[in-house]
Amino acid sequence: MRALVGCDRSVHMQLMSERDLPLPIVTTPPNPRRFWSKVRRVVGKVPFVEDLVAAYFCAMDSNTPVYVRGVLFGAVAYFILPTDMVPDLLAMVGFTDDAAVLAAALTAVGSHMRPEHRDQARKTLHGWTEQA
Repeated sequence: MRALVGCDRSVHMQLMSERDLPLPIVTTPPNPRRFWSKVRRVVGKVPFVEDLVAAYFCAMDSNTPVYVRGVLFGAVAYFILPTDMVPDLLAMVGFTDDAAVLAAALTAVGSHMRPEHRDQARKTLHGWTEQA
């Protein structure tokens, strides 16, 4: 994948690959205990939970490119942010911001999500949805 990067609004553009981008990328996963605890609370209630768990498994996959892992970990971290807890308590609108962040992340890097990630998410959530 290649990205066009310009220093100013001039016509001069430099072609750089993603490994050359001068951005610090953090790929530390969010706290797994908090993530799974929140997933268990919302399974069956939030329509995008399977996408979220698939994004988590994609981000945890060491074969996933570093920048993709960073984007997906960011979306997963936003989902479990404690400062976001109050809006999540609001019926019908509480998770719209979480859905928007996840949708943006999947739009940006979702092509890296493999069928194995989705299968793993379905298998993980299968028993939980029956209990919910």
